[in-house]
Amino acid sequence: MLPVIHRVRAAADFARTVRSGVRSGRRNVVLYGCRTPADAPSRVGFIVGKNVGNAVARNLVKRRLRHVMAEWIRTHPQGFDVVVRALPASAGAEWAEVRRDVTGGLAAVARKLERPQVPEKEGRVS
Repeated sequence: MLPVIHRVRAAADFARTVRSGVRSGRRNVVLYGCRTPADAPSRVGFIVGKNVGNAVARNLVKRRLRHVMAEWIRTHPQGFDVVVRALPASAGAEWAEVRRDVTGGLAAVARKLERPQVPEKEGRVS
């Protein structure tokens, strides 16, 4: 189980991470990530909708995702907010496949966050 300080719980925090963060999609999951202040604890949130399956399938997916993310939190205890959206394919996926998709997605999110931010151009776009 993830400690409370490592959970994204507020709707505003979910929205900020999903809308303004970077995204990485895989077959079973889509990960959204954004930087937080270096002294803030890393936090993780999960979106597992009814399109994933019935309650039993959704809970299995959430347990698997929490386990992978708990391992990630140990190595990245500060500086990130991550939201993991489970896709319907995750309900039928093997544990190793889910783990590979999440770790690969996390690596891609980290790479994208390391890139220098390009400022938006001012004025109209034609």
